[in-house]
Amino acid sequence: MSLLRESSQGVWGSRWTFVAATAGAAVGMGNLWKFSALAGANGGGAFVLVYLCFVLMVSLPVLIAEVVIGSRGRANPITASHNLAREAGVSTLWQSMGWLGCLAGLLILSYYSVMAGLGIAHIESVFSGQYKGLSAAKVGEVFNQLLADPQQLALWHSVFIGLVVLVVSTGVEWGMAKMARIILPVFVILLLIVVFYSNRMGDMAAAQQFLFSFQWQAITPEIMLAALGQAFFTLSIGLGAMMAFGAYMPDGRSVAGLLSVVVLIDTAVALLAGLAIFPLVFSLNIAPSTGPGLMFVALPYAFGHIEHGELFGGAFFTVVALVALSSGVALMEPAVAWLIERAKFKRLFAAISVGLLVWLLGLAALLSLNVWSDVRWLDRSIFNWLDYVSVTILLPLGGLLIAMFVGWRMRLEVVRDEFYRHSGFVFVLWYWLLRYIAAPAVLVILLVPVYRHWF
Repeated sequence: MSLLRESSQGVWGSRWTFVAATAGAAVGMGNLWKFSALAGANGGGAFVLVYLCFVLMVSLPVLIAEVVIGSRGRANPITASHNLAREAGVSTLWQSMGWLGCLAGLLILSYYSVMAGLGIAHIESVFSGQYKGLSAAKVGEVFNQLLADPQQLALWHSVFIGLVVLVVSTGVEWGMAKMARIILPVFVILLLIVVFYSNRMGDMAAAQQFLFSFQWQAITPEIMLAALGQAFFTLSIGLGAMMAFGAYMPDGRSVAGLLSVVVLIDTAVALLAGLAIFPLVFSLNIAPSTGPGLMFVALPYAFGHIEHGELFGGAFFTVVALVALSSGVALMEPAVAWLIERAKFKRLFAAISVGLLVWLLGLAALLSLNVWSDVRWLDRSIFNWLDYVSVTILLPLGGLLIAMFVGWRMRLEVVRDEFYRHSGFVFVLWYWLLRYIAAPAVLVILLVPVYRHWF
């Protein structure tokens, strides 16, 4: 069958725009605390090295495969998956990988928007000096009061969803492309400013020791599994976003080359975030294993006890908001593109429709943090269930289907054509990794939580 070479939604204006948009989708709020915390607690530089090996051997091959599907299909993830299944002469049930991606993206966005709203709320509160001189216990109390206030949470959740809808509704070439080209440089500049500030005001030596000291004896099978999981989830694989962004990729480009740059940016941001956060954390004797509370309790406390903390703390939470906005746009776009192409919605109406659905799901998630905190099933709240189903089941299942479809079902000449320039050793290496390393590794990510739960 004949496939289009350009999406009906348009194309990215340049390769840099594709890299910026894809990197913005990959870099999430978890990059700002989770990777560095995992590295420091699990062997430092040894963990980083293991993580990088998994990124190159598992994450990058599957990421390339997902973009290949979008680039070949030139449509939303569901339609692209369906068309490529027909082209390959296999069951159209393979389009389920597109459905899984869209569903996972919407579920994640529903509770991610609540966390992003918290980040936006902290911009104003940190800039205004609200945490100046407060004790750690008092900062924690302020945060708990915010979590207990459904009206405040709903306000900031609504602001974030509104911003995402605004960007998505303006289209690929004008809205999302311009946002990507602006946000990534501004985000990196602000992050570097906070790193410089942390170097001056915090304990950079302790942070570097925490992050980069090689402790091979700390690397256990459990920690290797944690590194594998982080390597897979950090690039937003299986969400449909990379298929959607691949559909807008201009012809005459090296998929592997451009996505290698994306992986480099994602890893560099995670390390820079560690160098921005942990010098301040160690200078005030805050436990580095605080988890998400590190961002919303420990850091406001730190910025409240350091000179010019309001200014640089506000800059940091602006970074958080920018990261969240880029990710939010990527999470919403696959479903919006499907409504436009399949249901013939206008882009504005499609964005508002998806935004309303996500907003309602987000209300349920935020209410489960306070008013509905007693509503639990199998000891999980609504918020926890949204996270568990999307991250533990849908994402790895979608990633596994992507790896299997491109590696075992698409015709080799089609895959080679979409890979563009690298038809020699690089292509052979990628194809082999995708089939024999990445696919089994993603299967492990999918099955281990099930095994732990039932056995």
